[in-house]
Order: sequence, then structure tokens, then C-alpha cells
Amino acid sequence: MERRLAAIFAADVVGFSRMMAEDEVGTFERLTALRQDIITRLIEEKSGRVVKLVGDGLLAEFASVVDAVEAAIQIQEAVSNKNATTDPGEQIELRIGINLGDLIIDGDDIYGDGVNVAARLEPLARPGGICISRQVYENTRGKVSRPFEPAGVHRVKNIPEPLVVFRMADPNGQTDPIWSRLNVRFAVTAMAVIAILPSAAFVLREDLMDLFSGAKGEMIAAEDARPSIIVLPFENLGLPEAERYLADGLTDDLITDFSKVAGLMVIGSNTAFSYRDRTIDSRAVGRELGVRYVLEGSVRKVGARLLVNARLTDVNSGQTLWAERLERDEAEIFSIEVSLINEIIDQLGVDVSVFERERIERLPTTDLEAYDLFLRAEEAARSGFRPRLREALGLYSDATAIDPNFALAFASQARTEALVMRRNYDDVLPFPVARKRAYEHAGRALAIDPDAAMPFAVLSELQTVDRRYEEAMRSARLSVEKAPGEASAYLALSFAQTFYGRHEDAIENFEKALRLNPLLPGYARQIASLSYILAGHPQRAVEILEEIKDSSQGIEDYFNILAAAYAAADQMQKAQATAEEVARFAPHTSAQLYRVIFAHFQRQEELDRIIGAMLHAGVQEWTFGFQPGARERLSADEVAALIDGSVWQGNFEGRGPGLMQISDNGSVAMRTSTMFITGSAYVKDDTLCIQQPGLALGRPACGPIYKQAEEPSGAALPYSYVNAHILFHFGPGG
Repeated sequence: MERRLAAIFAADVVGFSRMMAEDEVGTFERLTALRQDIITRLIEEKSGRVVKLVGDGLLAEFASVVDAVEAAIQIQEAVSNKNATTDPGEQIELRIGINLGDLIIDGDDIYGDGVNVAARLEPLARPGGICISRQVYENTRGKVSRPFEPAGVHRVKNIPEPLVVFRMADPNGQTDPIWSRLNVRFAVTAMAVIAILPSAAFVLREDLMDLFSGAKGEMIAAEDARPSIIVLPFENLGLPEAERYLADGLTDDLITDFSKVAGLMVIGSNTAFSYRDRTIDSRAVGRELGVRYVLEGSVRKVGARLLVNARLTDVNSGQTLWAERLERDEAEIFSIEVSLINEIIDQLGVDVSVFERERIERLPTTDLEAYDLFLRAEEAARSGFRPRLREALGLYSDATAIDPNFALAFASQARTEALVMRRNYDDVLPFPVARKRAYEHAGRALAIDPDAAMPFAVLSELQTVDRRYEEAMRSARLSVEKAPGEASAYLALSFAQTFYGRHEDAIENFEKALRLNPLLPGYARQIASLSYILAGHPQRAVEILEEIKDSSQGIEDYFNILAAAYAAADQMQKAQATAEEVARFAPHTSAQLYRVIFAHFQRQEELDRIIGAMLHAGVQEWTFGFQPGARERLSADEVAALIDGSVWQGNFEGRGPGLMQISDNGSVAMRTSTMFITGSAYVKDDTLCIQQPGLALGRPACGPIYKQAEEPSGAALPYSYVNAHILFHFGPGG
């Protein structure tokens, strides 16, 4: 087995899957010409060797790392010059990653970690850009024709140690928008620290891991210089199961109040509660999440007295920095929380403004019965199950009935109603009711407490769905301003930016939320993945979705979006397998459904790209895999003529025999043995559109009607109507 040290050069085409879908032959011809005229020629001129071509990707090796970087610079400049005289729709852009490492030689092929690192550096580059490892930077600084600048410290998939990354500086002085608002001084400092520790050249010491630890693929930003903490769920000691919510409520309140302090980074409640009822080593948890401090404790109730034990641990040293036992009457639970928060802030040396201190010490309610109901509601809402969501909404209402000034209860109720609306849980609340109440309760919360963050996050999501983008952005920014340490605030901003079309900003804010709460819910990851795909980073979309694959079985939205991400990343075997899997367990799903539920994309072309990626993956276009075959599509006049108020009798795919009737005034009713739906109907172009208030955010679903090309025989049904929700084979009745 031969080994040698070499510079590894990995290149990939930006948006190749989309380009192939739009013009397969033309794209292939342009890429082939580009490889021959520019890429291969310049690699060979710099004494490099093309190892292999994989789809739109290329792997090469160089004996000289300076030659490798200079070849990459000249290739990007030549491609840029060529694009300047090429129609925008025919331009090809590259990303290039370069690493210096030890290779295993197998014939003409190469293997090893050096190759893997180069392949992980390439997706981090911007279109037309180059990313290099620290080793490459150190060996080429001042020796190549373009400067390189720090691009942060990254954890990437299947590479155990974080990478210190540098990127080619923009000749016009512009900064890569992904990292433009991040302080890159941290990366320079990290590089300097590693450079003066020869023994740590490739393996980071334990004390440095606290700086670099984090979720896969994330950039560790300057904000991590703040003290960071996780509040582990307080242990329930002797509390009856029915009162367990007291310990959970204390944990949640501490996390919420810590998130209001700009000088402190606190891990979110989703992640914190994942450690409940587990035997854990607090130091291991701290290292796993990349935080410096762990707060843990227990709650015991003796008669009307609450006994709370709390301990603050330094993850680095393992020392207990502070521990205390607090005993109060149950009625003084809020004073326990305030005492804990103030003590921890003082122990960590965090500067807290007078305004922040006032917000922390402001009581959510003075009525213990209302607070008790609120804690029970939070426990029910945290489950996410429909019956418990219905229970939570009732408990929130009971709490606010007792205390009409309980802003936090109103805000939490609005958050839950928005969740019900988004998931179309019409058995909990019909869409129009859920939407109306979410707006009302978020507004009520802000009328009571204008400094609350949660209502602004809820409003931002509602306003985005309603296509009120500027208002949504303003609301989300206010949420971040009110709670700078709250992951849900950054998620609200990322959500609004995704559908507004500001994808690099959406990615940045999602990564901040992921740092604050590594176990973000699946829905948040699904939406963020749309921005990664549209911004040309589909591999990162794949990574953030694959991390939750085991917990997302049976969730059709997840699998359809994952299939689109695979297709955009040109992983077609996985894309097709995923599309086939979702068709098996959810035959009613379709790409057309996402045209309806994602209709709040401001730019139609971006929605088209997402739907195109789904279709390219093999996601079925229509529900139940409907294909018109030899059927003839009816024109708008023919569709209108068919609607004469008569009852259409036939079979609803997946539901069995049924009826549909459209009256002269446009009202529609559909009935099967298990379904009765009403709404409105109208003809648009050559499609029949049906709008049901409680389905798909109340948006219309339009689709064609087909007629059998030949007169059907026997009991065969002559017509088929398909939209995003139903497939109905029918014949006009009486």
C-alpha cells in the first residue's frame, strides 16, 4: 500500500441538479466543454492530476499545495470571465475545496481522511469561491495571487475534529453573506492557539473542545465567548406524578428567564428536556453541547413547603462552583426562581442591564391557581399529541379566566393555536378558528406585556403565512430583541426570511437557533432545509434532515422534503429510495400538495424549484400516483358545462364510494361513509378549484378533470378529477 502527502482538490457545480432538470443536454455539453477548455487544462498546467470525475464533481491531486491553490484561483477567474459573456440561464459556477493530507494510493485512485476533508470543505465555499483548510492556509500564505480570510470553525459530517476554514477573499471587498455578520476574530484566535500547540496539530485538547463543540456542520461563532449554560430538568423527589409539572415548570421558567439576558447563552428547553429521566454525567452533557456550565437540582414538597436543591458545575474543571438549598412556602415559588437566577448570573459574572433585571424579576402572575393551571397546560402542550393539545388550550383558557393579565398564558395559548393551525389539526380547532384565536391571543399578550418575546414570534409566523412579509420580519426581529438567547426567536426570523427569499440570512439565524437548541423540532429543520436548497447548499440540507431521520418515521412532510434535498444534492439513488418509501406509507401525498401548503413563498420561481426537486427525486406529482394515461383533459368550458348542479357519483381513491355536488352558486359538498366536507368551488383556467376552510391553511386546491378517451364499458367511470387532496373517479348523476 503506497502513501504520500499531497494537496487534494475537490470541485463541484453549483445547482447542477436544477440545471439538468431544466436543460439536460445543454447543461451536459456546457459542463463537458468547461472541463476540457478550463478546468483540466489549468490543473495540468499546474502539474496536477485529475483523479476522477463523479457526476458534476471532480477530484484532483497536486504535489505542491501552492500549485493546487493557484490552479483553483485561475480556474475560478477563468470561469467568471466566461460567465460574463454567457446568458445567465447557461452560466456554470463552481465551488472548490482544498486540503493538505496523507493519501492512500490504490492504482489511479486515492483515499484517506485528506480526501474526505477536501470534500467537506467544498460545500462551505460560496459559488465561484474556494475554501481551504488551516494546513493549506499556513503553507500558501503570501505565496498565491489572491488573499484568503478566516471563515470560522466548522464541525462537518464524518470528520471527528472541527475544521478551521479559510476562504478566498472577494476582490471587491465583499464578504460571503453566510458569514458576513459573524465575528471571524474567533477563528483567527483558534488558529493561533492550535499553531502554538504542536501536540494539538490534529487532535484538539479537552480544554479546547469546549470552544469547538456543537452540532454537526455548525459554525462556532463569536457569540460563544459569552458564558454558556444548560439547565438540566430538575429532579422530582417525592412529588406525586400529578404534580411533576412543578419541577418541569421551574426548569422551563429558568431557561426562559436566562434567555432574556443578552450576555448569557442558554441551551433551549427542547434539548434540555431530552435529558429528563436519564442517568447522565453533567460534565459529559456540557461537553456534548459545547457549554461551560451546567445547572441541575431537585424539587421536593413537604406539606405546603417546597425544598429546592440546586448546583452549578464548571464543565472544564468538574468543580461545583455554587450549591444551595432553598426552602419556601409553595406560595413563594416565584421568589425561588428569582433567587436562583440572580445567584447564577452573579456567579457567572454576567453584566445585566437594569431593564433585563426588571424583566427577569417581573412575576408572570400573582395568582397561584392560575400559575398551577398554566404549568399543567405547558406539560400537556409539550407532548405535541392532539388530545393533549386540546387539553392544553382548555387549561390556558382557565388560567387566563382567573388572571386576565396573565400575558405568558395568552402567549403560550397563541403559540399552541398556531401549531394546531400549521399542522391542520382540525379535530382540535378548525383552521379559521385556530388562526383567529392565535392572532387574538398574541395581541392580548402584547397589550399586557409589550416586552414579551413569544407573541412576536407567533405573530411573525402568522404574518408570513398571510404573505405580510415586512410585518413578519419586523415581528421576528422584535422577538430576537426581547429574548436574544431564545432559539424560537431566531427560528421565527429564519422562517420569515425563508419564505421572503432571504436565504443566506435565514441560514445564519437557523444556525444560531441550532446552537442554542441542538434538538430543534423536525418542522423547523424542514423549513430551514428549503433555504439551504435554494441558496445552493443542498448537502447541508441533507445533513440537518438526516440527523432526525430515526425520529421522523412516518412523517410524510419530512420524507418529501428530504427527497428534494437528496435530489438537489445530486444523490439520486437516495432521493428515489426516499420517494418510493413515502409513497408506500403515505400514498395520498403528492408534490402538488406542497404547491398549496408552501404558497406563501414570495417568489414563485423558488417554489417551482422546490417542487421541481421533489419531482426530480420521484415524488409522485398527484395524490395516489395518478397518471392521466390515455384520458383527455377537459377545457375550461367543458369543466364549466359539467358543473350543472347534478350529483357526481363515483369512487374517492383511498376512501371508497362517494358523492360530490357543486351547486350553481359555487358551494360544494363531498361525502363518503367516513367523510363529509363542504366548501366552495370555481373554474380557473382549465382546472376545477375547491377551497375548504379547514384544510391546507384554507387555500384552494386546483386540478384538472380528465375523460376516458374511449366510451367506458360496464360500470367503468368516465371522468377523473384530481387535486392536491383527492382523486375522484366519477360519472355525472341525477
